[in-house]
Amino acid sequence: MDNKNLTNQYYRESGKELFEKRLHAKMQLKKFNDAEPKSFKERQIIIKNLLNTKSNRFFIDPPFYCDYGFNISIDDNFFANYNCTLLDAAPITIGKNVLFGPNVSLFTSTHAIHPEDRAKGWQCSKPINIADNVWLGGNVIVNPGIEIGENSIIGSGSVVTKNIPANVIAAGNPCQIIRPITEADRLDLTKAGSE
Repeated sequence: MDNKNLTNQYYRESGKELFEKRLHAKMQLKKFNDAEPKSFKERQIIIKNLLNTKSNRFFIDPPFYCDYGFNISIDDNFFANYNCTLLDAAPITIGKNVLFGPNVSLFTSTHAIHPEDRAKGWQCSKPINIADNVWLGGNVIVNPGIEIGENSIIGSGSVVTKNIPANVIAAGNPCQIIRPITEADRLDLTKAGSE
């Protein structure tokens, strides 16, 4: 793959090489998304071969969608709920113990601002980094070039347009910090039922 789509340089993705790589991903995703619900092992093999991961400890609930797959790096104990979309023209890095609610979308691609350039298919891609222990609520959208710091929570329906630091709760459109996560947020397990 041409390295231009891994940087902030503009490129057109209409070339044969990129088309064939996207087509390969779509064929694998069809197998993954259409597999019988009880075919856990089959689905896990398909998705592990598509993504850039060495981990066996992750679960993605179908349907799942991506552009290429090999630009998505996930670590242990990742969970994505239904209808996750990761447009990975640039790298998407997901840390350990990360949770995605349903309908979460991460978009690395952005298009030219001027309409004539945009009509000619010019775009660029910017990487997204989701640190360890992050939770993205349902319907969260993360825009190109965003970093979300470790332990942070992004509230449902948020549109993340700027980097979010570690250890905060943030929400809204555009997403903004609401408050830090503190020791007061720990569960009082003396009042909880048995596991």
